Amino acid sequence: MPRPRIHDLDEVLDATERLVVEGGASAVTLRAVAAATGMSNGALYHAFGSRGGLVGRAWLRAAHRFLDLQHASVDEVLGSASAPARAVGVEAVVAAADTPAAFAALFPESSRLLLTVRRDELLGSDLPEDVAAELSRLDSVLVALLVRLSRTLWGRGDARAVAVVEDCVVGLPTGLLLRRRHVPDTALRQRLEAAVRAVLTLDPPPAPPRRGGHTKGSR
Repeated sequence: MPRPRIHDLDEVLDATERLVVEGGASAVTLRAVAAATGMSNGALYHAFGSRGGLVGRAWLRAAHRFLDLQHASVDEVLGSASAPARAVGVEAVVAAADTPAAFAALFPESSRLLLTVRRDELLGSDLPEDVAAELSRLDSVLVALLVRLSRTLWGRGDARAVAVVEDCVVGLPTGLLLRRRHVPDTALRQRLEAAVRAVLTLDPPPAPPRRGGHTKGSR
């Protein structure tokens, strides 16, 4: 008897991304992925548990690719620069803000998947518990990066300071880059960088006083 075909699960996730890019999230069905990969419906179900598990795993792979790239960009700046902390922090925030553009160039289909399928839509579907838990943990990864950048810039990690970094790393790229349907060009990336640098010329508002009172000079 012929040996059964061994399927690369990354190929399945690649096919899932292509289906989303070409036809939207509704285009992803176990039958469509089976037709695209030659994998049986039963094998797909065994590997991913459900359609939600399949889309969720594809989304998680794309999200981890993005976060890995973003952390690597920030680590490179923070680990190689010898300038004052404030200047280094600005460069690190610029690198983090540019990551969506760099990601779209490196992984265009993964980028489109993240833009087409919202995480909260996945959380409301038939996700396996482990996929749902991993999706929920992603916020903590991003928050940790924002706090790290805020502390590098201003020596503080309170909500008001972190919100400014979030504006630079999430808000501005979303407004300038992610709403577009093509890979951002150099001019657009330069405008984003200019906007981030402009925001960071202003210090964040003072940290709110701690509950129960605070001492003079506390942060």
